[in-house]
Amino acid sequence: MNEGVQLRRAVCPGSFDPIHNGHLDVIGRAARLYDVVHVAVMINQSKQGLFTVEERIELIREATADYGNVEVEAFHGLLVDFCKQRDIPAIVKGLRAVSDFDYELQMAQMNRGLSGVETLFVPTIPTYSFLSSSLVKEVATWGGDVTHLLPAHVHAALIERLRAK
Repeated sequence: MNEGVQLRRAVCPGSFDPIHNGHLDVIGRAARLYDVVHVAVMINQSKQGLFTVEERIELIREATADYGNVEVEAFHGLLVDFCKQRDIPAIVKGLRAVSDFDYELQMAQMNRGLSGVETLFVPTIPTYSFLSSSLVKEVATWGGDVTHLLPAHVHAALIERLRAK
């Protein structure tokens, strides 16, 4: 882009353990609206993920490689600090149900109050309205077919990880 032109930036935060098609739908929609979309992989010291943060970052990078404007990195601490450090004015969050809205609205109001960062809510498409990483892992653990819910490379990594456990 031309020097001096302000890039429109947004962040899609989450734990992404693992990334699934619902996440990719939201990230892809954000990628069409913004010049740069940062996918911020949350580091939660109190939770043991199925995949390490580094593995999640690699899985996400591969899943979003075709977008061309997605950057993936880890963060810990306050999301608004991540946004301030990178001059990101907007957070994009997917909403599956009314219960998501109740929690996310409080977070959005807190984030705006702390830093002025806006939150945009994107309703998930009905195909993925039930989808969560926890549910995918649980179904796969018991032998259920989750092939259609994940990119192929993520599905392969998930099955391999579950076999190793």
